[in-house]
Amino acid sequence: MLSILFGLSSALAWGAADFTGGIASKRSNVFGVVIGAEGFGMVLFAVLALAFREPVPPLQTWLWGCASGLSGGFGLLLLYQALSHGRMSVAAPVSAVIAAIIPVVVGAIVDGLPGVWTFAGIFLALAAVWLIARGEGGRINAAIRLNEITLPLIAGVVFGMYFVFMHEASQEAFFWPIVASRLASTIGILGYALVIHKPWGPERKHWPLIALSGLLDVSGNAFYVLGGQIGRLDVAAVLGSLYPGSTVLLAGLFLRERLSRPQLAGILIALIAIVLMMV
Repeated sequence: MLSILFGLSSALAWGAADFTGGIASKRSNVFGVVIGAEGFGMVLFAVLALAFREPVPPLQTWLWGCASGLSGGFGLLLLYQALSHGRMSVAAPVSAVIAAIIPVVVGAIVDGLPGVWTFAGIFLALAAVWLIARGEGGRINAAIRLNEITLPLIAGVVFGMYFVFMHEASQEAFFWPIVASRLASTIGILGYALVIHKPWGPERKHWPLIALSGLLDVSGNAFYVLGGQIGRLDVAAVLGSLYPGSTVLLAGLFLRERLSRPQLAGILIALIAIVLMMV
């Protein structure tokens, strides 16, 4: 039960981070928003690690943490490229579901197959991720071409590896793996922005919103780590992958954006999936 609660909390926090980060990106440059949010989370958790006197973990933990950060950062860049070059109604759900499937497969290998009800809940949760991420895309009438799903598939795999790498990094520590992840993603995205000559400095007036996004995002990481430490990798990752539901609910509440029928169905299916995982 506690693992499920942490998994849901990670989805809520990540979805809220995407919502606030999306608003900030409309007012400032996207690289500045991402780098600022990542850097804020890194500094915050470094301070907490020192305040709680968490022992500095071995090099292996730092490497796993950096791998998770690079996976998350470059997965995001790949997804943005896929969204800009193809149909969002294809790219978003494909990447989201693949990202959730990767830790399910790894979890089955490492921890063994889950129980019947948990497995049914995971299956329904994957369906919910697909429906929620499709958004207003509606029916996909045209045939999906291979080149249209290549980038989303790669982005999904890279995102999925973030879940696996972070789970591995957080076996013996809590704060420092997240610091390592944020450090690697900040340096990676900053380096990419410099290479392609994109502005990366956020405007000062947008710092409070960027800091809020960073706080929510790093909180999502923390809840995911706690869920994985207490329970199974696959359950924590799949529940965390429901974060688009939190984003669309916040958009409907604050921006008056209407939820599509697939999104409403996905949220309902997600609730059923959560109940099954609790059995």
